[in-house]
Amino acid sequence: MSSTSKYSTPPCAACKFLRRKCLPSCVFAPYFPPEEPIKFTTVHKVFGASNVSKLLNEIQPHQREDAVNSLAYEAEARLKDPVYGCVGAISVLQRQVIRLQKELDATNADLMRYANYEKVNNNNNNNNQERNHNFQYGRRMVNSGYYNYSSAWNNGISGGHNNIGTDNCDGGR
Repeated sequence: MSSTSKYSTPPCAACKFLRRKCLPSCVFAPYFPPEEPIKFTTVHKVFGASNVSKLLNEIQPHQREDAVNSLAYEAEARLKDPVYGCVGAISVLQRQVIRLQKELDATNADLMRYANYEKVNNNNNNNNQERNHNFQYGRRMVNSGYYNYSSAWNNGISGGHNNIGTDNCDGGR
């Protein structure tokens, strides 16, 4: 019969990786459970077990879990991108937020233009025949004037769809 009882707890991922006995006072045990060995392996590769142990002993017990999660995230990011680490991921996300904000602003501007058009359209029911004629030929009334969409489209403002709004049946070719 072995010297360990069958009710002993398995060593934490850190002690198992470091091949040492896991004592009840092990600073790693609460944060690196045996079910998550890769978590400790990545943290150890980047920061080292000694540095992580020192860090955990220097901070308050209620802050340790957050510190370990931050170390694990940074270690994983550092292994994926050795130069920038998580700063690279943050930069990518910031650029994505800026791009999405611009897209949202453009969509909101489109909605405002549509709402204003509908408002003008609903207020001027007397001019329906003239408006239908103008819309049919690619023009719409804006502030008592005309805006010719076909000229804007033909000049490439609409993103290169030069055949839209033309009287050409061959698609602008």
